[in-house]
Formats: sequence, structure tokens, C-alpha cells
Amino acid sequence: MKTIKILGTGCPKCKQTTALVEEVVKEKNIDAKIEKVEDIMEIMKYNVLTTPVLVVNEEIKVKGRVPSKEEVIQLLTQ
Repeated sequence: MKTIKILGTGCPKCKQTTALVEEVVKEKNIDAKIEKVEDIMEIMKYNVLTTPVLVVNEEIKVKGRVPSKEEVIQLLTQ
């Protein structure tokens, strides 16, 4: 099972990234736990300055932008 975290304080880009990840997980039937991290202190632990951040299995994959659907599919099906 993959652990997926979306780090962000709730801005439109963060919500868009969350929706995109949820859509891909559902479409591709990926065994994953999706966690939305909005606590600024938790986000700071990842040493990032811009959100949204997509973290897969504790590894930062995308930061500071909304990834494309194709990019999310590629990251989650590797």
C-alpha cells in the first residue's frame, strides 16, 4: 500500500491536487492511503516553502505546482 500525502494549507491548488490524486487512485484502483496535511508545523517538517506538495511513501515527488493527471498516474503506478 502506498502512503500519499498532499501538503498544503487549503488553497485552490492544494484542493485541485488532492482531487486529482483521489481521481487517479480511484480510476487506476491503486491501493493507497491518502492523507491531507494542512498543519503548517507538519508541512515545515518536509522543508518545503511552496505548496502544494505531493509526497509518496515519504518521498517528495512534486512541489509548488499542480501536477498533470498523466504525471500523477506515472508517479503512482511505478
